Amino acid sequence: MKKVSFIPLSSIKNQWGSWLSAIVLLGFMSCNNQGTQSVLDRTYQGNGDNLPKVTQQMVAPPFLPKFDEVDKDGPKVVQVTFTVEEKKIEVAPGDSIWAFTYNGTVPGPMIVVHQGDFVELTLKNPATNTMTHNIDFHAATGAMGGGAISLVNPGEQVTFRFRCIRAGVFVYHCAPGGAMVPIHVTSGMNGAIMVLPKNGLRDENGNLVKIDKAYYIAEQDYYLPKDKDGKVLNIATPQQSVQELAESVKTLHPTNIVFNGHEGALLGKNALTAKVGDKVLFITSQANRDTRIHLIGGHADLYWPGGKFSNKPYTDFETWSVPGGSAAAVVYEFREPGTYMLLNHNLIEAFDYGAMAQVKVSGSWDSSLMKVVHPQGPVQ
Repeated sequence: MKKVSFIPLSSIKNQWGSWLSAIVLLGFMSCNNQGTQSVLDRTYQGNGDNLPKVTQQMVAPPFLPKFDEVDKDGPKVVQVTFTVEEKKIEVAPGDSIWAFTYNGTVPGPMIVVHQGDFVELTLKNPATNTMTHNIDFHAATGAMGGGAISLVNPGEQVTFRFRCIRAGVFVYHCAPGGAMVPIHVTSGMNGAIMVLPKNGLRDENGNLVKIDKAYYIAEQDYYLPKDKDGKVLNIATPQQSVQELAESVKTLHPTNIVFNGHEGALLGKNALTAKVGDKVLFITSQANRDTRIHLIGGHADLYWPGGKFSNKPYTDFETWSVPGGSAAAVVYEFREPGTYMLLNHNLIEAFDYGAMAQVKVSGSWDSSLMKVVHPQGPVQ
């Protein structure tokens, strides 16, 4: 009769652990071989010369140009034209500044592309302007984000191209050099670009997010020069404005902190709109100083810190930070009708300085989320 040999249970466990480790390692290696790659190891070929070209028509914020949420056609060259306008704008009733702008708005227009696309920007500085300008894209790689190759004097234009290798929302701004950089940025010369993932935005579970509306809201800090009595100066020329701003910006104390260029830009008749059930993408930026954005009565259902879409979004944030020189992206599905306030939650900067917007939402009330049990009445 043959003897039966028994393998100790501890030995089976040890062998199973080794087999499992080997399976996991092989799976990891297989994933890597299928294209999983560190951002540090990415390489690129071609300069866009042979790609199809499309022209993107710019629109004034808070609106975005037409775009596909999911890339349908593969890499392309997206052609954009910015014309510098030096113009006097009213920041608050009776108070104005010589604004330096891209296409005449503060902030400048939003550009929307997909990861892997090229942006081909033509920057025009009309002869009627007085200053040298350029553009620094935080989304670009090399040459100071394009700032080192895009300086144009009045009467000149330049065209350059850069590949959008990182998904997210990124600030752009004028950076002509030295002390002129903060003066041009705080005079309104900034905006943002959104580089969408090729397969669209994904929620915390990796599912595609369908957007119903998108808005771009930029906080702008101004440092309006004042006379010895504290009255804002009425400045005649851009050159005089630069001279005065060279001193006022050094105070580090803004005279105005507003959304989209001036007080009330997104309030009342200018309020943003949505409907109950709309999933709204809010892109918020600040080119110079830190801020923190809050939607009263709502949340950031999905929040990408720094606006970087390659990262898994956070959920349920009540307030989201925007460090100076960056942007953030948030998606919120409106669930109740009413007028919502979107503001800088340094409430002094919101209510006393002007950093606030409204979103007017239409639709039916959902009492499962909130209900008035007893209306106001005498104390019982």
